[in-house]
Amino acid sequence: MGITFRKLHPYVGAEVSPIDLRAVHDGATLEQLRAGMDQYGVLVFRKQPFTDAEQLAFAQRFDGVLHAKPGAAAMGANRFNNDALADISNVDNNGKILPAEDRKRQYSLGNQLWHTDASFQNPAGRYSTLSARVIPPVNANTEFADMRQAYDELDEAMRQRIAALTVHHSIAYSRSLLGFEFSQGEQNILKGAIHPLVRVNPRTGRKAVYLASHAQRIMEMPVPEGRLLLYELTLRATQQHLIYSHQWRDGDFVIWDNLATMHRATIFDDAKYVRELRRVTTIDVPLGKAAAAA
Repeated sequence: MGITFRKLHPYVGAEVSPIDLRAVHDGATLEQLRAGMDQYGVLVFRKQPFTDAEQLAFAQRFDGVLHAKPGAAAMGANRFNNDALADISNVDNNGKILPAEDRKRQYSLGNQLWHTDASFQNPAGRYSTLSARVIPPVNANTEFADMRQAYDELDEAMRQRIAALTVHHSIAYSRSLLGFEFSQGEQNILKGAIHPLVRVNPRTGRKAVYLASHAQRIMEMPVPEGRLLLYELTLRATQQHLIYSHQWRDGDFVIWDNLATMHRATIFDDAKYVRELRRVTTIDVPLGKAAAAA
């Protein structure tokens, strides 16, 4: 099956020619899509009427093992009773808009911070798939920053400075920035994970700065100095010329590479308009080792 990619941004993002991903099972087409991810970091597919089961199955075909330890799982089961299917919405179990004081809504506000999916776990997240089920009639974009190009634009002194550094990522930390409070039991579950500050795509060898709002501290530096460096790198990585802003349409399906990008949701009136999306993320395990990790 031949597919084509239409570039949406100078560095990151491409729209894929009409294709029904639910029907894609052959290895050759899946490999074409992975090659597209290597080049563009974010792929956009239109008119993809996925069911939950179909989205889960596609993610497994595409990259193997699913991430099933989201931060929200520490607070209890989601409304789908499947932690591999993340509920990116502003509604309750009955489809009603969540009130401002609802704990799930307050937790979900963290999606508006720049982040990388599952960086607080080890293994971290690799590919994320996000399916648009209900889209509000106002702009509720998702922005993606190209962390590969951000690395390429660093001067050599900065590249050498960060080459061997590691970072502790904690979703409890990122949510605390918004004043969200976890119980002691929840904090015991959400201990975080340590990852290199510079990560390498194993398929292409291309380097990227690995950042997120979850990035709590640089392990090799005093906390204040390390956080200032993380802040500086985040400023550089989220310059406007590095950002693709995706404006959602009904039926959109977007895949992104968490080794190549950082992303965030933008603000909309979530007390007035319903938005429902489903996210499935794979874990960063090479395909050859996926069976052993399952």
